[in-house]
Amino acid sequence: MANILKTEKQVMVISALAEGMSIRAVERMTGVHRDTIMRLGARVGDACTGLMDNTMRDLNSHRVQLDEIWGFIGKKQGHLKDYDSDDLGDAYTFVAIDADTKIVPCFHVGKRDRETANAFVNDLASRLKNRVLISTDGLSAYVDAIERGFGGEVDYGQVVKSYSASELAERRYSPPVVVDVNKEAIFGNPDMDSVSTSYVESQNLTMRMHCC
Repeated sequence: MANILKTEKQVMVISALAEGMSIRAVERMTGVHRDTIMRLGARVGDACTGLMDNTMRDLNSHRVQLDEIWGFIGKKQGHLKDYDSDDLGDAYTFVAIDADTKIVPCFHVGKRDRETANAFVNDLASRLKNRVLISTDGLSAYVDAIERGFGGEVDYGQVVKSYSASELAERRYSPPVVVDVNKEAIFGNPDMDSVSTSYVESQNLTMRMHCC
């Protein structure tokens, strides 16, 4: 008979992971081996992805903010060797959030390029039933992706931030200072007072702190 982890123990493991505990901390607390914890986490994650994909459809959203958060697989981009797999290196999680309800209709993981942006925006467009106001940062890949994904049925504005380049050596592990913020209407008729990326940036900060 297969050695199957009891349901109560599985709930304990997933609850601990959801609270932000590390895998090794969960291992010490529950007595479940870390390999089993990782397999369980991957299985639950796949199930959650399927549930999200089926549920987040025909959404009545009006204001949606997009952003991307950096991470890496295996090693950072600057440490890659010629013989390394293309799957390694920098990886960005593109995230959309409804500014009114705070639901996350979709996300997509890939490189910070046009291909990933197109896949992400096409997925988002397929889940919405209204004309929406889209807000993003100044990533140029979004312009073509949103035009392709939504056609003319969207209002789109960008929030473009300028950063101070001074004291970069001293600020290697902290973000540079924002010195200017400009909003730009890209196409459609966006309400510039509502063009913002504050909610999605806050959500990404929560994601970053949870992963630390």
